[in-house]
Amino acid sequence: MGGSRLRVGVYVDVENISRTGGRGLRFDTLRAFACREGADALRLNAYLAFDEERAQRDPDYRNRSLRYHFALRSFGFKVIEKAVQWYTTEDGTRVSKANSDLDLAVDMLLQSAKLDRVLLVSGDGDFVQVVRALQNLGCRVEVLAFQNVSHRLRCEADVFVSGYVIPGLLPQQDEPPWGELNSRVRGTCHHYNHERGFGFLRYLVNVDNLDLTDPREAGSPYRTAFFHRTACQLPNADVDLLPNHDMIFEFTLSPGKQQGMMTAQDVTLVTRYPAL
Repeated sequence: MGGSRLRVGVYVDVENISRTGGRGLRFDTLRAFACREGADALRLNAYLAFDEERAQRDPDYRNRSLRYHFALRSFGFKVIEKAVQWYTTEDGTRVSKANSDLDLAVDMLLQSAKLDRVLLVSGDGDFVQVVRALQNLGCRVEVLAFQNVSHRLRCEADVFVSGYVIPGLLPQQDEPPWGELNSRVRGTCHHYNHERGFGFLRYLVNVDNLDLTDPREAGSPYRTAFFHRTACQLPNADVDLLPNHDMIFEFTLSPGKQQGMMTAQDVTLVTRYPAL
């Protein structure tokens, strides 16, 4: 390995991500994102719950779980299972508990000495302190999540990336592929003229050179699509907040009036990250 190659560790809180908009996440695309610009993945860890009691009485659950675990391993991820524990409350209700937060945090801290960059895939605010600790040890920490993301976690990370805007990270039913004409993509609004009711949405076509945020720069992975208020399925309260990088939109790419320019149609709000 060349001395200049970044060493990366990826830590996925599978249960958190699955509950908050990331169900069906493609782990091969996640690995490619983490290893962008030639970085090497030293650690790829996926933390998830496994109900051994249910597996014994439910063959379908056991088989689906094993197939899922095998798929993760085929993409190079180490699967760390947290056994589901069952408890009976005072009123006789059975409740389950399986939290991998501590295991994930300890692994990140112990393994960080050999890492330059850590990608934490979770929106759980309980990781704020461990993110700060990793930074103090010299690691650059990126956070990727979907919905219900802790504001404190977003602020503590060196970079927060919404998983919604990464091309191909979530399953896509529509054709053609992301970024092509008539495809559905997701991005943010970086300019809006309230008086005239139009603006521009920015979206990614690949994940290289993310620092080149101006689509006009050579090598920038970003593209821009023009949109008009009439193409948006948004309440006035949302439009009043534009431009706003904390709002993630989904839209269809249509031909623009100018050559090479795209127009966004059927613009819908996917999620809005809280400002506080």
